[in-house]
Amino acid sequence: MIKSTLKSGLNTADLVADALRTAILQGELRGGDALRQEELAEQYGVSKIPVREALFVLQSEGLVDFTSGRGAMVSQLTSSEANEIYVMRIALEQVALRAAIPNLQPADFIKAEAALKQIDAGPNPKDWGALNWEFHTTLYKPAGMPMLLDTLKLWQTNVARYFFVYQKPDFREQSNQEHWAIFEACQQRDADTACKLLAEHLSRASAQLYKYLSDKS
Repeated sequence: MIKSTLKSGLNTADLVADALRTAILQGELRGGDALRQEELAEQYGVSKIPVREALFVLQSEGLVDFTSGRGAMVSQLTSSEANEIYVMRIALEQVALRAAIPNLQPADFIKAEAALKQIDAGPNPKDWGALNWEFHTTLYKPAGMPMLLDTLKLWQTNVARYFFVYQKPDFREQSNQEHWAIFEACQQRDADTACKLLAEHLSRASAQLYKYLSDKS
């Protein structure tokens, strides 16, 4: 059951989209689930107009599909689509990281380290995806490529919704060990090693998700 209240009293499409996005990323809504506008409007205490606008926003992010006869539903990734997303991520996240490393400041390292320590502390699994992206985006932002970062976030969002479903504690532990290795290479300003470790890290995540989606099909 998804939460029936928004984060504030403002009945806007952005708030509805945010609430639905969170429900999808935390596994409360899963691929194939119907998103009926009337029910959502009643649930959130808004009219159908902001709900419809919110669904179009989520469609642009790849989280919602519209089908004839069935209306809106949570989208589902195929194994080949997930593989393609990771192929693009592996290429472009290395670009972002390599460009960012010379510009990383002490405050960036403090923020990235804090995210890793929170993951090590064993957060609620539903929070793992957000902490994971916080670590990565903290290292990428100093590249000064906001359009690239927006694209990477879109791709990451599409795979992050599966984290809660298929990633086990031992996988998250290994993943964070890899994060620490990337972090240390960045501290040493060793872009070649950092990018190599990042590519290996994303490749392992890709293989895990590909297997999960292939087994489901």
